[in-house]
Amino acid sequence: MSDSSNLFVVVLAGGISHERDVSLRSGRRVAEALTAAGHRVELRDPDAGLLPYLVGERPDVVFPALHGSSGEDGSLLELLASIDMPTVGSSGAAARQAWSKPIASSLLAAVGVSVPESIVLSHESFRELGAASVLRVVRSSLDGDLVVKPASGGSAQGVTIVADSNDLPRAMVEAFTYAEVAVVERRIVGTEIAVAVVDSGDGPRALPAVEIEPTTGVYSFQARYNAGETTFYAPSRLDEAAVTAVMGAAVLAHRTLGLRDLSRVDFIVDATGTPWFLEANVIPGLTETSLVPLAIEASGTDASTLYSSLVHAAHARAR
Repeated sequence: MSDSSNLFVVVLAGGISHERDVSLRSGRRVAEALTAAGHRVELRDPDAGLLPYLVGERPDVVFPALHGSSGEDGSLLELLASIDMPTVGSSGAAARQAWSKPIASSLLAAVGVSVPESIVLSHESFRELGAASVLRVVRSSLDGDLVVKPASGGSAQGVTIVADSNDLPRAMVEAFTYAEVAVVERRIVGTEIAVAVVDSGDGPRALPAVEIEPTTGVYSFQARYNAGETTFYAPSRLDEAAVTAVMGAAVLAHRTLGLRDLSRVDFIVDATGTPWFLEANVIPGLTETSLVPLAIEASGTDASTLYSSLVHAAHARAR
């Protein structure tokens, strides 16, 4: 164990999900920031040796920077809680709620957050009922352009915008590549906004909203992680009323889903200023091109200070 100011922190990064490379980049950035803040940091992959290592070494805090199912489906977080390991971030139960986009959307719709109209389809039902029949019903039920996406996962992997109905079958196959359940939703046209929510012990607060403007018009996996493919505005250029609405909706989402310490909530803000919920991320990307670091900088603080405050909050919570 370490003294209360300089802690021994294990940062988890990598894993076996589709987002392994992004996670490794996030983990390195977190480790560098915490080292700069004076903590002793070790970067580890969540492999077969991890749990015995944690039980034997007893670090002061674990900071997961794992994206995809490796860290965000709740399994690892519950195991860490089971060995009484102080951990930055949400509980396993809260992570499971956010990991499932349909469940998160249902919970937020119940508290008044606008959520796009959608149909949720399991791969099994899609096969049993016949793709052609299912897609006819989907197409007749949802007007306009559609968005097809896996019901879980991140980094826009498996996400397709469908303007032509002939492209819908291929979009379903792409979504089912990443998850056994797919969501088909009405596309909301507007400004894509990401809001980071942080809580280092004084209650959740929204950092400045980040506006996303991809050069191709679509915030794809490539646009997220290749420098120069997206222009970000931090803070957003939206008017004050729209910014207030989207930041308030992000904090409400964080609270409703039972999230803790750090989250990122993604929205489309339409022409009327209404924020439409897309998804909540319990372990958001923290790479050099990610949205949360931009929001941190726009808030007037720096990553070292903020991540260190989250580490101290997790340590204090455990004590």
